[in-house]
Amino acid sequence: MFQEFRKQIDWGGRTLILESGKVARQADGAVMATYGDTKVLCTVVGEHKPRPGLDFFPLAVHYQEKTFAAGKIPGGFFKREGRPAEKEVLTSRLIDRPIRPLFAKGYRNETQVICTVLSHDLENDPDIVALVGTSAALTLSGLPFMGPIGGCRVGYVDGEYVLNPTLDDLTQSRLDLIVAGTSDGVLMVESEASELSEEVMLGAVMFGHRGIQPVIDAIIDLAEACAKEPRDVPGKPEGQDALAGKVATLAEDALREAYGETVKAVRQEKVAAVKRQVAEQLADDETVDQDLVKDALSDILKDLEKGIVRLDIIKTGKRIDGRDTSTVRPIAAEAGILPRAHGSALFTRGETQALVVTTLGTGQDEQIIDGLARDYREHFLLHYNFPPYSVGEAGRFGFTGRREVGHGKLAWRAVRPLMPSKEDFPYTVRVVSEITESNGSSSMATVCGTSLSMMDAGIPLSRPVAGIAMGLIKEDAGVAVLSDILGDEDHLGDMDFKVAGTEEGITSLQMDIKITSITEDIMQTALAQARDGRLHILGEMAKALTGARDGVSEHAPRITVITINKDKIREIIGPGGKMIREICETTGAKIDVEDDGTVKVAAVDQEAADAAIEWIRSITAEPEVGALYTGKVVKTMDFGAFVNFMGAKDGLVHISELAQGRVGKTTDVVNVGDVVKVKLIGIDDRGKVKLSMRAVDQATGDDISGKGPEAKTAR
Repeated sequence: MFQEFRKQIDWGGRTLILESGKVARQADGAVMATYGDTKVLCTVVGEHKPRPGLDFFPLAVHYQEKTFAAGKIPGGFFKREGRPAEKEVLTSRLIDRPIRPLFAKGYRNETQVICTVLSHDLENDPDIVALVGTSAALTLSGLPFMGPIGGCRVGYVDGEYVLNPTLDDLTQSRLDLIVAGTSDGVLMVESEASELSEEVMLGAVMFGHRGIQPVIDAIIDLAEACAKEPRDVPGKPEGQDALAGKVATLAEDALREAYGETVKAVRQEKVAAVKRQVAEQLADDETVDQDLVKDALSDILKDLEKGIVRLDIIKTGKRIDGRDTSTVRPIAAEAGILPRAHGSALFTRGETQALVVTTLGTGQDEQIIDGLARDYREHFLLHYNFPPYSVGEAGRFGFTGRREVGHGKLAWRAVRPLMPSKEDFPYTVRVVSEITESNGSSSMATVCGTSLSMMDAGIPLSRPVAGIAMGLIKEDAGVAVLSDILGDEDHLGDMDFKVAGTEEGITSLQMDIKITSITEDIMQTALAQARDGRLHILGEMAKALTGARDGVSEHAPRITVITINKDKIREIIGPGGKMIREICETTGAKIDVEDDGTVKVAAVDQEAADAAIEWIRSITAEPEVGALYTGKVVKTMDFGAFVNFMGAKDGLVHISELAQGRVGKTTDVVNVGDVVKVKLIGIDDRGKVKLSMRAVDQATGDDISGKGPEAKTAR
């Protein structure tokens, strides 16, 4: 019934298996990729005709994790998988970025990639398995994909690179880096690092590139056995070259003049005016095929723009805004600009600006992550927002897209290695970056603004963090590496290479290539140039703030950490949470109790925190023989009075201990509700507490028995 094809290799100490022909046979390409016991089904479908009117390649990549893959049932009311989790969005982007530039130019057919995690062994992350499986499925599909590619994860443990570290290995690694590329070079890098040098990072990239070669070979072997016949890709329509020559005559000089304008809004307006004028002129030209104009004019103008901008940079060394290749745009950095925020900063670099705000919370504000491999709580959150006004548009608003998730995660990775430990800074931290202007690399502006905002909030970062985006122009006439790229340079260039870190080293590296690959020498040049730019930006940031402020904002909660006996946790919580709820409602403080006996008390008002702490200590304190307490009479008997002297603890003052001399009746000395001062004189074998009033001067609270420590006040 099935004609199965299988390729198996040993890779990184585990077995990688690629299988096709049994599952999802109606897809254009389908591969079951297995690594260890992690299995991902990767499918590819491409429409046979292009969608009319599109001037871009409609590729959609969807990575999805099924909870049954880890033997779990989804949470929530509906008990089924819902909207994509952050991990699924990020992995979809991770797969999309290296495969997109390898489709044949001019291919406009709607194409969909779906990767479904069917089994997770809790050791091997499915993201790399999905990337490899997608490459194999595309290579088998017959679609015009100029692959295959391979992908791997690289760790750095004890000074050694590790290929595809397990999830447990990553906890010991100073690096989490993903590399994807072809046999010729690297296409994509995504990483988080603990202030590693440029040399170590470049070494990791090249180690990963070598590590993916066996995978590429395995996919080629599988394709030789079962790949479908390649589809025809339509070439240029007849007459397009002649039309391109006519468009160049009409538009080149005007476009060149427009790109000489250094202000983004003015430049875009002039470019748009040139395009409108050309379209109008062609519409009036009876010698031109109007259907060809409709289909090809957009691509022709884009190629013309690329040629003007790219060749001018290589020939003159000058860029659109007049800078040379290594100069960073003017920077303005301010901190503490919002009076009620716990921390805030406004970071402006050229026409890119980020307003970044930090809020401090308690353990109750942590994000609970229901992950496939494990459930955990996250106390550092970074959210990136890109409103349409930042680029002068009136667009869709209030929607968090994949781009926002990806840029926020990149900035999060850049800053997280510098975060203080939870023990040293027991706050939940949420950072929000609002991009108020954008003309290139708003994610790196977010990194810089986040660093300033967090230091303004009093978060003791190890060192400030900055980021810079590098670009590349690669032509036969030469190569130019660009520092701090503009939006147009990103759009018309060959590379988006983002580097974030401190003066000590790199904390995050992300690279996307639009051409087939780049060389190690180009990456080395880009890293060295990025380091110079990063140090310059750090110097500009230091004009606003050089380190964390002393203490947190007066508007932020103060967290006091105390430790109690684990056996007392139940008493603080109370039945059904009654006691801890009463403490919070009465004092206004927030209380987090951990299993090891750590108690965190948070309140903006210090008096509220002190009251809550005193209450907790009164509940958890152990009675001490010889100690003095202030208590309240709760019951009188013929033989004495019971006094509540510590939390819920009562003790008996025998009638003989009520006062100096003989006492006839207990009520001659005390009544219910009286506040009295007592000394704890003993605890019997059954835990009964014996108190004495006659050993304490009721007026002064002094111990008149001549013994005992200083008086203590109980609740």
